Amino acid sequence: MPHWLPRAMVLALALIAAFQLGSWAFHQVTGLLINILIAFFLALAIEPAVSRMAAHGIRRGLATFLVFLALAVATTGFVVLLGSILAGQIVKMIEGLPEYLDSLVNWANATFHTQLRRVDIQEGLLHSDWLRSYAQNSAEGVLDVSTQVLGGLFQLLTVTLFSFYFAADGPRLRRALCSVLPPARQAEVLRAWEIAVAKTGGYLYSRGLMALVSGVAHYIVLQILEVPYAPVLGVWVGLVSQFVPTIGTYLAGALPMLIAFTVDPWYALWVLVFVVIYQQFENYMLQPKLTSKTVDVHPAVAFGSVIAGTALLGAVGALIAIPAVATLQAFLGVYVKRYAVVDDPRVHGHPRGRDTAPGLLARARQAWARSRNEDDAGAAADHGRTADAPAQAPEAAGEGVAGG
Repeated sequence: MPHWLPRAMVLALALIAAFQLGSWAFHQVTGLLINILIAFFLALAIEPAVSRMAAHGIRRGLATFLVFLALAVATTGFVVLLGSILAGQIVKMIEGLPEYLDSLVNWANATFHTQLRRVDIQEGLLHSDWLRSYAQNSAEGVLDVSTQVLGGLFQLLTVTLFSFYFAADGPRLRRALCSVLPPARQAEVLRAWEIAVAKTGGYLYSRGLMALVSGVAHYIVLQILEVPYAPVLGVWVGLVSQFVPTIGTYLAGALPMLIAFTVDPWYALWVLVFVVIYQQFENYMLQPKLTSKTVDVHPAVAFGSVIAGTALLGAVGALIAIPAVATLQAFLGVYVKRYAVVDDPRVHGHPRGRDTAPGLLARARQAWARSRNEDDAGAAADHGRTADAPAQAPEAAGEGVAGG
């Protein structure tokens, strides 16, 4: 055995153990890293407001606190108002459930010639095994729901604290980061930070504009259908559909449908139809234009970045994918050398006539033009011979007289 082999084996085992330990530690703190990433982008979003207030003489800590206080008050007021409206509508729907059930039973009896009764249906539902098993599962899941709620509150507190520190100590954080880099790298870091702030703000601006358009459109439809609390429902649809990724559209449309159902079941169907139509309009017309203009990302790149972010980080990745890609694209665009484009028809999508064979239609046109040119040339030649014939006849007559 070579004398270096035992030491190499020990070193290899130590490296494998260190890799396993690092992988385990990374998976343990993945949740914390995701929360820090969310907090960083939230701090980038509110930094323009904090910096503007700090420029007017307000300390950054106080300015950050005021911004967070305004956000907290607006969010709490909206949630409380929406919760009270939703609770009232649920109570109203439960109270009117027997009437809805009677109308449904009467329609079924008149249409299918059955003899159903509401009392029999209610007793069948109350004594069904499905309802009993659902109640048992719900009772067992109360502890899981409570644990998830507590975990969500702790995660919200973590994100809030980190975003507060990032926004309040932004200049100090930048100085600490630049102090370990040479001057050239410091300029690149500061440029990247500035681009990230601009792109994140542009993304939030585009989302806010789409939320405004969506809220106004849904408010008009709900007002026409005379659905109660149409202004609040319009705000709900606009905010949830734009700022809750992946499932935001379904959550946003479910509440107006539920409240419209308490007025008239057909109204709920009309709301569903409008939600589907507007979603297609937003996905294929409104969102690509606004997103590409505010964050300067091609619609296809924006769509692909959302899919990639969802695959990597779930809902969080879908939320921060577009501003992250816009920041990376703008930062790399500074260092990518560009050249003047040659004057070639193929740049504009037109094929070159020399290098590319003409198509069937082009060949038919060329053959038809060639045949017309040949016919015109033949007609001109015949006309020339006809015009020359009278001039040759006197010459021939003169020659005959002279000869005689």
